[in-house]
Amino acid sequence: MLKTAAPKNARAKRAMAKREPQLNENPKTTLFVSGQKTSQILKLAVADLCTLKRPFVERFTKKNDIHPFDDASSLEFFAQKNDTSLLVLSLHSKKRPHCLTLARTFSYKMLDMLELYINPDTFRTLQQFKNKKPSIGLKPLLSFHGTVFEDPNQTKYTLAKSLFIDLFKGQDATEVDVEGLQYLISISATEPTDDIPCPQIKLRFYLLRTKRSGQKLPRIEVEEMGPRMDCTLGREMFPDPDMLKQALKKPKGVEPRTKKNIDTDIMGDKTGRVHVGKQDFANLQTRKMKGLKRGRDDDADEEVGVEDTASEAEEEEKTPKKARV
Repeated sequence: MLKTAAPKNARAKRAMAKREPQLNENPKTTLFVSGQKTSQILKLAVADLCTLKRPFVERFTKKNDIHPFDDASSLEFFAQKNDTSLLVLSLHSKKRPHCLTLARTFSYKMLDMLELYINPDTFRTLQQFKNKKPSIGLKPLLSFHGTVFEDPNQTKYTLAKSLFIDLFKGQDATEVDVEGLQYLISISATEPTDDIPCPQIKLRFYLLRTKRSGQKLPRIEVEEMGPRMDCTLGREMFPDPDMLKQALKKPKGVEPRTKKNIDTDIMGDKTGRVHVGKQDFANLQTRKMKGLKRGRDDDADEEVGVEDTASEAEEEEKTPKKARV
C-alpha cells in the first residue's frame, strides 16, 4: 500500500482532492516512461504517440530501472504522483526488442498490462508522411478489423482492444461536430492460422478528407498520415476479476434517471403505461343525456301512487276479517 501523507497547506490539500474519486472523472492522462535501455525506434514511436495524445500526456525523459512484470510498484508510484491512470513503458533488450508495455491502473494499483514488440522493418514515423496533421485535442475515429478482437473469451487481442480504446479515445463528449472528425485510427489483425497462430496487430493513422459528391452527404477519402506500426503481442497480465468488477462499477448519479413506464416503440413514438386503482362502477358517473332524465310530473305521480297504496294497506289491516266479505 502506498503511504498517503497529510497535506501541509491548502494548495496541497486541493491537489490531493483532485486525485480522489469523483462523480465525473477528468480525461485519462497517459504517462510515458523510459526504461533502463531504449532504442531509436522506441524514441520515435513514443514521440509520435505523444504528439497524437496531446494535451493529455506526461513524459519522463530520464531512464528508470523498471521491470513491471516483476515489480510494478515503481509504475504505481509514478501513477499516483502524476495522477495518470494509463502508462506506456519503453524498454529494449535482446530478448524483447523494441518493446512498448501498455499498463492501466485502478485506484493507483496495477490493473492489467500488455507488451507490444514493434517491427523495425515496417515502422514509419509521423514526419515521413508529408501531409497535413490534425489539430491538438481532437477525438479520432477508431476502427477494429479482425475477428480476433471479437472473441467472447478473454485473450490478448481483446485486452489490446480495451487498452487501445482507453489510450486513444480522449475526453468524453456527448455531441461531436462533423468538422472535428479529422483522422481515423485503423487497428487490424489477420485471421490466425497454423503457421501464424498469433498474427501481428497493424496500426494505421489516416487523415479524413471530405469531397463534394453532389448530394447532401460529402464523399470521404482517407490518406495515410503516419505513424505506421506493426506490433507483435508479448506477455500480458489480465485484470483481477474482483478489481475489474470494482473498476467497472458506476457511481450513483452518473447515468440519467429514466422515467418509469415510458417506452419508445419501433416507429419512434413514445408510449406510456398508466396504472389506476380499483374502480367502483356503482358510483361511476356516466354521460348525462336529456332523453334519460325524468320529468317533474313523473316524479310527482310516482310519489302519489306510493302514498295511496300505503294508505289502502293500513285500512285493510284495521278492518275486521268478517267485514271484508
